[in-house]
Amino acid sequence: MIDFTNKEIFKLKPTSINDVESMVNFILASDEEIKFAFTSMRDKLVFTNKRVLSVNVQGITGREVDYTSIPYTKIQAFSIETSGTFDISSKVEITVIGLGSVIFELTPQTDIKSLGRCLSEYIL
Repeated sequence: MIDFTNKEIFKLKPTSINDVESMVNFILASDEEIKFAFTSMRDKLVFTNKRVLSVNVQGITGREVDYTSIPYTKIQAFSIETSGTFDISSKVEITVIGLGSVIFELTPQTDIKSLGRCLSEYIL
């Protein structure tokens, strides 16, 4: 599970929805669609039309996988930070009711404005 008390930062880059679909398909609701997908070395971050899914591959073999589901109805607030001249990464911070906040650091290839619009549509 995501450690909300430490505000961990995950560095992620955009990836094809097809790259993550097989890994999360079993947990998706029948009417749920993936909108954005990100990956790091082994971990994944997926934004659907219903929630944010964090996939944390654990251990040396990668057989143990933690799936953290954050429904948009439980997100109290969010912020986005666009990349700048010297800080080329963008960031999304979400605050979950009763759990705390987590920051996701995204590469410059991320369409952060579209992601922010998506979050606005589903959270507000």
